[in-house]
Amino acid sequence: QVQLVESGGGLVQAGGSLRLSCAASGRTFSTYSMAWFRQAPGKEREFVASITWTDGVSRIADPDEGRFTISRDKAKKMMYLQTKSLKPEDTAIYYCATRLRGSRTYDYWGQGTQVIVSS
Repeated sequence: QVQLVESGGGLVQAGGSLRLSCAASGRTFSTYSMAWFRQAPGKEREFVASITWTDGVSRIADPDEGRFTISRDKAKKMMYLQTKSLKPEDTAIYYCATRLRGSRTYDYWGQGTQVIVSS
């Protein structure tokens, strides 16, 4: 089992920034990659960014490239999403997820952290 806890969300004005954090615990030694997803009200959950745990190879969804940066600290078992130039359409619950080695899907999810961007 892996437990994931997100933090860092909040209310921010358009153009502002937030740093989201995801703390992992449990059987993290089997982690292949971690990712951020978000779900806006009335919309489906969408991919935001991912990073491989060992090599730190990252991928950012096209709409967010240049505004979002994903990183991880292996020693602390933490993953981060640094956001900037936030827009009202970035308002959503942001979830972190982890994918285990050999898995084709994300196996564990956190409870989410709310981000609200006011115009």
